Amino acid sequence: MAETIFSKIIRGEIPCHKVYEDERVLAFLDINPLSTGHTLVIPKEPAATLDALSEESAAALGRVLPRICRAVIEVTGVREYNVLENNGAGAHQAISHVHFHIIPKPDGGSGLGIHWPMQSIDHGAAANLAAQVRAALS
Repeated sequence: MAETIFSKIIRGEIPCHKVYEDERVLAFLDINPLSTGHTLVIPKEPAATLDALSEESAAALGRVLPRICRAVIEVTGVREYNVLENNGAGAHQAISHVHFHIIPKPDGGSGLGIHWPMQSIDHGAAANLAAQVRAALS
């Protein structure tokens, strides 16, 4: 995996406003926040996308994300928030290292804006796709 700014932050070569750290995960405030409390949660393991991440690092992220969300809510007083994770440039990933954004959404104002272009589901195609995904998981 290519060197990223997150690799340098993990090694302490670039400072950050750290909010959490353990052996597998680092969380810190985003330096270009969408709202107050915008926090990045990253695995220390170098992986560009979530599917490339080990189960151990994924589990570590899953364990701490709710805890960090609760802390951001407590400190900001904002109960509504987005948790966002993008995979690949086509999905708007700017840094090729897995990272979750916790973005408080105060008063429906600042924070993350989302356009959600919903489509109707084809139930026959969906049943086939679900069967294929189940097979890939086994």
